[in-house]
Amino acid sequence: MMKKALLVLLLSLLSLPWAYAQSLEQGNSRVHVYGTYGLRWNNPGIGGGFEYFFADKFAIMPSYTYIFPQVGNESNFSADLRYYVSDGPSQLYFMAGYSQTWEDTQPDGAGTRRSSKGANVGVGAYIRVADWIGLSTEFNFQSQARQEVGFKVGFAFPL
Repeated sequence: MMKKALLVLLLSLLSLPWAYAQSLEQGNSRVHVYGTYGLRWNNPGIGGGFEYFFADKFAIMPSYTYIFPQVGNESNFSADLRYYVSDGPSQLYFMAGYSQTWEDTQPDGAGTRRSSKGANVGVGAYIRVADWIGLSTEFNFQSQARQEVGFKVGFAFPL
């Protein structure tokens, strides 16, 4: 599955040289919807976020992800600082931020509820598909107790 995702990403990058990008200037924003997959614990998830450019090439993105573990409930909130190193049809960024995960191993009974806080770091890209939509990808590491490495793939909608 990972090989297919990388192939689709590579083909997307190669097929979009004609596209121009949304400006990375202060005041711009994007709404993100995505799917996520944790490589260590093999847990998929879905989420969304709002990216706001508070300075040229710098954005902050709070996001919320609902994770589907094999047992129980899990969710994650992240607030990330992004720095874009490229501007054009494919915009590469580095990110770092705060992350908090909530976990309930037995939601129908007396289970164990845990909350863990930590940092997350990663790299990602925004690839413009049309004026109103772009492909959003990210590979990240979260340092909480579970120490999950994962990736996100989804869509971003410039406002």
